[in-house]
Amino acid sequence: MSEKTELIQELEALQKKAELELKEIQDAVSLQNWRAAYLSRSSDVMAFFKRLPEAPKEERPKIGQFANQVKTALEKQFEKKEIMIKQAYLDANLKNERLDVTLPGRKPARGRLHIQTLVLREIYRIFAEMGFQVYRSPDVESDENNFELLNIPAHHPARDLWDTFYTTKPGVIMRTHTSPGQVRAMREFSPEPIRVVLPGMCYRYEQIDASHEIQFNQVELLAVGKNITFGDMKGTLEEFTKRMYGEGVRTRMRPSYFPFVEPGAEMDVECFVCAGKGCSVCGGKGWLEILGCGMVHPTVLRNGGYDPEIYSGFAAGLGPERISMLRYRIDDIRNFWGNDVRFLEQF
Repeated sequence: MSEKTELIQELEALQKKAELELKEIQDAVSLQNWRAAYLSRSSDVMAFFKRLPEAPKEERPKIGQFANQVKTALEKQFEKKEIMIKQAYLDANLKNERLDVTLPGRKPARGRLHIQTLVLREIYRIFAEMGFQVYRSPDVESDENNFELLNIPAHHPARDLWDTFYTTKPGVIMRTHTSPGQVRAMREFSPEPIRVVLPGMCYRYEQIDASHEIQFNQVELLAVGKNITFGDMKGTLEEFTKRMYGEGVRTRMRPSYFPFVEPGAEMDVECFVCAGKGCSVCGGKGWLEILGCGMVHPTVLRNGGYDPEIYSGFAAGLGPERISMLRYRIDDIRNFWGNDVRFLEQF
């Protein structure tokens, strides 16, 4: 018996053994074990290729060809068996795991309005009931509109109150407040009396903490007409807080300085986050400022096209994020723009 015949006989015997074992397999795990035993790189079939040098040189091609035929035949049988097992598994699932059509379907996830959109709409609604209309102004402003026409000329010390983002184009900045919209609105409606709210995003290069951000919404309030007094402003703002927070809300108004109003003030609301005891939101004071306000400065009235001898007016800059923090007892202003779905889906 030649060496060639012995190798071929061994291959035939191995193929027959593999085929018999394959017929008995009924599950995927056993099938993969069979594949590792007969078709992997370390299998008995592949070992015959390493034994080719044992055969005479002239017989090696024939033995190698036969070994390839055995390998190919086993691979085809493996693929066929794999399809059969998968189909059998699917059939069993369809038979035993029937679909319960009485179960309710899963509702698709739906988008929702951002909390600041909701609060801004509530602010618009409250002031609309008082006769104010929404007026839009641009985020990118000129230095003239943002400062000079608001009684803050170049090199004025008050400019240090706003940490400004300057662009590469001289005289063009990201607005630090919505107050530039005052002059835009007055110039458009002058000499008629006006009552407008000017919402929008503002930008300041300042330290971020629980109650400060580098970008934030602001809603400017402006009323210009004849015989408008500080008492009108105070009554309007107090009525706003009652409609926003309820009749029992506690507020206080403190004198403050803004170059574009005279006199100026700030309004605080009792901190609902800590119930007035003091926390990181209110800085331990028990009160949180929600707006700055005052009577429109005569210079600003004049720049807007109104004669300050005849007309007067009041303005206020509301902070919607802080208003939201008090209304919903949110302890960190950074949550609004952190895009954490867990936070946003609460509203």
